[in-house]
Amino acid sequence: MEPSSFCSSMFILILLISGFMYAGVVNSIGINYGQIANNLPSPDAVVPLAKSIGITRIKLYDADPKVLKAFANSGVEFTVCVGNEYLAKIQDPGKALDWVKSNVQTFMPATKITCIFVGNEVLTFNDTTMTGNLLPAMQSVHTALVTLGLDKQVTVTTAHSLSILETSFPPSAGAFRRDLKNCISPILDFHAKTGSPFLINAYPYFAYKSSPKQVPLDYVLFQPNAGSLDPATNLHYDNMLFAQIDAVYAALGSLGYKKLPVHISETGWPSKGDQDEAGATPENAKKYNGNLLKLICQNKGTPLRPSSDLNIYVFALFNENMKPGPSSERNFGLLKPDGTPAYSLGFALNSSSSGNGNSNSNSSSGSGQGGINPITIGSSPPGSSSNGYLSISSAPSTERYHLIGSIPMLWLVLLLVKVL
Repeated sequence: MEPSSFCSSMFILILLISGFMYAGVVNSIGINYGQIANNLPSPDAVVPLAKSIGITRIKLYDADPKVLKAFANSGVEFTVCVGNEYLAKIQDPGKALDWVKSNVQTFMPATKITCIFVGNEVLTFNDTTMTGNLLPAMQSVHTALVTLGLDKQVTVTTAHSLSILETSFPPSAGAFRRDLKNCISPILDFHAKTGSPFLINAYPYFAYKSSPKQVPLDYVLFQPNAGSLDPATNLHYDNMLFAQIDAVYAALGSLGYKKLPVHISETGWPSKGDQDEAGATPENAKKYNGNLLKLICQNKGTPLRPSSDLNIYVFALFNENMKPGPSSERNFGLLKPDGTPAYSLGFALNSSSSGNGNSNSNSSSGSGQGGINPITIGSSPPGSSSNGYLSISSAPSTERYHLIGSIPMLWLVLLLVKVL
């Protein structure tokens, strides 16, 4: 049965993920809707499915017109994307205006598009040309919105990997990579002037995967544990995600941008992985996502920002069978392509919502994209000018250690020794 209110919708989502009912008012939950697959349901079939699990915000990795049309008058808020491969073109004000007209304005106000993220994890591709194109592209898109009178409704931002941090533990020592500061500061100034959020993709899973013997599983899964104390702030952390978020706040503060809002544009846990992918199990995925939603339900901010909303987009709505990389890449979805839970979620979806409307087309090869922003799934290797979405685990293993900082292993082990 389709929920009749926001509260009941959020109840269903929490129940579906964790199998339990949590008391309290739930903040708006976002989901990443990727389409690198050839077996996903049609966008029309996804609408009732998304509503049935309480989704109120969706983040796309393109501006797929089929999706945007399908969700017209649904009330769901959308974040759309200008892919990395289009940054050079979008710098041109005329092309940026054309893109916004074709991919944003034409769907409004029926479809509630509230944000455009220009580029995904651009700064950690270590591509100087692409990095140089990023801010001019963001500025051109914002200028286009101003020209069309949409800048009060739609913000412009970009999404970053946590690997932009040089240090992230203890959280108070959070600092951006020194080689990136010169390009990050102007971007932060853009955020401050336009009122747009700073987006970060944060995955405690990768920290655990990289060093399962050193990183306590309970700490990354929001399970009861002794936690750790930041010696500089005396703040206690009982989970890695909050420590990561506060490290970002600290890094922003060190450059003079304490008031910038931080949104978690991606976080999640895979339900399946290869033999060497520690922790990628249905049980751990259920704990991570369920406990995360439990914290959101409690209106609980981070230790550094206890009163700030947790603006989080869970990764992802569906398993995507054509994503390259290890098996975990194809198994981050809450749902299988047929709309059933990817693992035991404790809730049976209404059959009318699960949708048999399989598009029977390769959703990742274009999906009838409008404007100049089709989904591109090519086999671009890490560091190339791909759309930045092919593989969330494609960063070098040395970069993945930045998920918990440059000196964190010894620090974390010493402070969490009681849990080991």
